[in-house]
Amino acid sequence: MVARKWIALSNTTVGTFMALLDSSIVLISLPTIGRELPGTSPEVLLWVVLTYSLVTTTLLLSLGRLSDMYGRVRLYTLGFAIFTLGSGLASLSPDGAFLLSARLVQGVGAGFLSSNSAAILTDAFPPQERGRALGINQVAAISGGMLGLVLGGILTTAMGWRAIFWVNLPIGTFGTVWAYFQLPRDRLEERHQPIDWKGNLTFAIGITSLLVGVTLGGLAGWTSPTIVLLLVVGIAGLLLFSRIERVVQSPMFQTALFRIRTFTFGNMASFFSALARGAFSFIMVFYFQGVLGDSPLTAGILLLPLSLAFVIVGPISGTISDKTGARFLGTAGLLVSSLGFLLLLEFRAGDPYLQVASAMVLLGIGQGMFAAPNRAEVMSSVPALRRGVASGMGMTLLQAGNLGSLAMGFTILAGVVPHDTLVAIFSGGNASAPLDVPAFMSALHLIFAVGLGATLLAAATNAVRGGQGGRSSEGPGLASTREALAGRGRTSG
Repeated sequence: MVARKWIALSNTTVGTFMALLDSSIVLISLPTIGRELPGTSPEVLLWVVLTYSLVTTTLLLSLGRLSDMYGRVRLYTLGFAIFTLGSGLASLSPDGAFLLSARLVQGVGAGFLSSNSAAILTDAFPPQERGRALGINQVAAISGGMLGLVLGGILTTAMGWRAIFWVNLPIGTFGTVWAYFQLPRDRLEERHQPIDWKGNLTFAIGITSLLVGVTLGGLAGWTSPTIVLLLVVGIAGLLLFSRIERVVQSPMFQTALFRIRTFTFGNMASFFSALARGAFSFIMVFYFQGVLGDSPLTAGILLLPLSLAFVIVGPISGTISDKTGARFLGTAGLLVSSLGFLLLLEFRAGDPYLQVASAMVLLGIGQGMFAAPNRAEVMSSVPALRRGVASGMGMTLLQAGNLGSLAMGFTILAGVVPHDTLVAIFSGGNASAPLDVPAFMSALHLIFAVGLGATLLAAATNAVRGGQGGRSSEGPGLASTREALAGRGRTSG
């Protein structure tokens, strides 16, 4: 048992780190890719970043459900292999279209990894140790996302942009082989149940159309017929998906899990928290490079305080939450994060870096106090048989919050900043005309104000989640949830 749980922790930590590393490592290299790779217009560069997250978000629910049916470890291992293949293809890209296709493959692999890692850890660790284990895993996730900015700058400067994908090849190959031979296979108890094809299709169409529409609305204009059509199709698709999931025999989205108070409010708080912070690194990269004129490597280094604070606080808070639960600790952490956003509302272009760094430290401490305890308690609150789909549902809401934050950031920037200034800042500040820096800073302050509001909303949501202790593995409503899920399973058998 001891060997099993530590093998599970070390392997999933590597996988989580690699998947989140790749979500940000490309960001720093975008100007270089645009200069050197044929067929990379600004729109293509935008989708090099968004395709990865969008594909992962779209697939998380489906993959979580399939993992409950065919084995979490098996599909997790497959994800490692697919992600590594996508990385190799991306490094060989002859043009922008090929790179987009390779990023799509990477996104599929990341979806397998993200939808299963928390479930594998929850299965491997007893309730009194899950907070610490998931805290380490969350540290890997945030560290990968933030350190990717620094590593991307180093590799691009020293070896060229293709090196940002080479780094995944040895790690991914080792992780795939290690997972295949060392991770113990989980029991397959639901293979007889049919796949919810209608739910999968309507969810994919709905969330893709909605996220694409929201993301591009600020750039193309909200009255554009294409944007209006995307938003209508997205909303209609998700409404139809919700109706299907209430009547289908084997739904991919287990609505019965929302009877568990901890599961519902924990995931809502996670969504609002992601909505607050998802765009932060992206817009600060362009502040450092486009407004201050820093190099890609310098910009990545200047963003380190957030990840370092999280790395220090995350495991500690996870261990504490095993005894105290996530209600008080997580709420306090979100309030600390709100102080970081308050500091950001006060800084002006050219102000001492210490002010921005202090705000990032507060954001990192706050997220470290919230993320791991919340994840551990949410996953412990669901029946063991449904942890795959529960993990997928939670990660879907988290990724949707991140994408929503990016969409919000784009919309505000496009609405406040003159187009010439926006293009110049996104290209690293290289422009013959003067930049309208006050307009850009006004947009940043508005984004931070929205982030503050979303963080306070997350804190309020977390505060009413219920008083579940760290050792309890059963949240309120679990008994009735088990009955509902069992009844659903009998009708589908």
